[in-house]
Amino acid sequence: MLEVLLAIAGLAIGFGSNAVITKRRIGSAEIKAEKELEKAKKEANRLIEKAREESSKEIDETRKAEHARRGELKDLEKRLVSREENLDRKLDELDKRSETLRKHEDEVDQLKNEIREIRGKQQEKLEKIAKLTKTEAAEKLMQMTERDIKDDLTGLVAKLQNEAKETADEKAAVIITTAMERMASEVTAERTITSLKLSDEEMKGRIIGKEGRNIQALQRATGVDIMVDDTPGYVVLSSFDPVRREVARQTMEMLMKDGRIHPGRIEEVITKAQKQVEKDVIRAGEDAAREVGVVGIPKEVLQLLGELKYRTSYGQNVLKHSTEMAHIAGVIADEVGADVKICKYAALTHDMGKALSHKVEGKHHHISGEMLRKYGAPEPVALAAEQHHDDMEATSLEALVIRVVDAVSAARPGARNVSAENFGDRMRELENVANGFPGIEKSYAISAGREIRIFVKPQSIDDLSAIKLARDIATKIESTMQYPGTIKVNVIRETRAIEFAK
Repeated sequence: MLEVLLAIAGLAIGFGSNAVITKRRIGSAEIKAEKELEKAKKEANRLIEKAREESSKEIDETRKAEHARRGELKDLEKRLVSREENLDRKLDELDKRSETLRKHEDEVDQLKNEIREIRGKQQEKLEKIAKLTKTEAAEKLMQMTERDIKDDLTGLVAKLQNEAKETADEKAAVIITTAMERMASEVTAERTITSLKLSDEEMKGRIIGKEGRNIQALQRATGVDIMVDDTPGYVVLSSFDPVRREVARQTMEMLMKDGRIHPGRIEEVITKAQKQVEKDVIRAGEDAAREVGVVGIPKEVLQLLGELKYRTSYGQNVLKHSTEMAHIAGVIADEVGADVKICKYAALTHDMGKALSHKVEGKHHHISGEMLRKYGAPEPVALAAEQHHDDMEATSLEALVIRVVDAVSAARPGARNVSAENFGDRMRELENVANGFPGIEKSYAISAGREIRIFVKPQSIDDLSAIKLARDIATKIESTMQYPGTIKVNVIRETRAIEFAK
């Protein structure tokens, strides 16, 4: 029992001591918290005071800025009011001037009417005095003036023509010579036949076949005449269509290399050769366009362009002629200020119609223009290609450039083969054109048809008429004849005064 009491007493003493300690701790914490609170209040007051000072400064600055802006706005308003007043004043002045001008115009119109009336009265008086009307007087004055200055006009016209020719010839010669020096291509003469060498006489028999069935099959499938007996050791392919002739040539080469020649094999090889030629045609067109630097050409145009590889004009390869023209056209266009791209494009495609001249009716340059338009080429290109011959008027500088380079490429020595018979006919035709005009005494075509000298009767043709006659003959030659380059028309009028001293 005593032990229990002692335990209870111990517990009571421990609890009491703990309560005292706890109270002390609470009191110390409260003191500390009060100190921290006081410190926080002081810091808060300091921050509030600082914020008030900063906000006060910002308010002052804002007020100053607002005051400055208001001053600027007032200045601006004053300037606007001043400008408005000036505009109003100027408008008033313009109104006054307009009114003054209207009055002056009315006065001028009135004066014009009075002057017309005075002139009319004077003209009537003059006609009565001279007994001539105004038209008759003008005609008489023109006749007198023409009679007085006819010789001077003739000399002046001749002088101006000579000066223009000298200057134009010199400048044109420099440009064309420069272009030709920068572009010189090889000359290739092709004909309507192709020869293939036979390896032996046995191969000739294989080509002919039993009862001629092989050679007949070849001719029927290719449309080309095949001659095996004309030239010993050779097979001759003849056709006016160079594409067909090329297909036949490749077919013959493949058949002779393979050795198997019969109708079935012939059809198979011809199909293969046609596909190969089609590839060669496209490749030739692309190579030509790449060579001259023209891009964006439609595929259909490249196809027709590539076919020109197998076509010739007077022995000149048409595709090489076109690429040569494109190079020269680029040089000349750059010199004279024409569009280089259009000139190159048109020069390259100007003879494209020759690939279709046997399929489409019309002249080859008209066909070229139609095909270019059909396949989406630019209109300036189509016009320049279409107008490269003289039956159409050249409506652009690019078309004139194409005409010039066509003559440069086609008319240079050795470019084309012209037979002596055709040459003689052209010379006679040139003289006949000149002799068809009245007042002609004699005419001679000289310098290989590049010049014609015409002697006129002096009593029938005067100096001014001689100048007009030369122009008329040149115009007729352009419209009725086909010729490379240019032809100089030289009209000669000789007057002889003969007298005898007795």
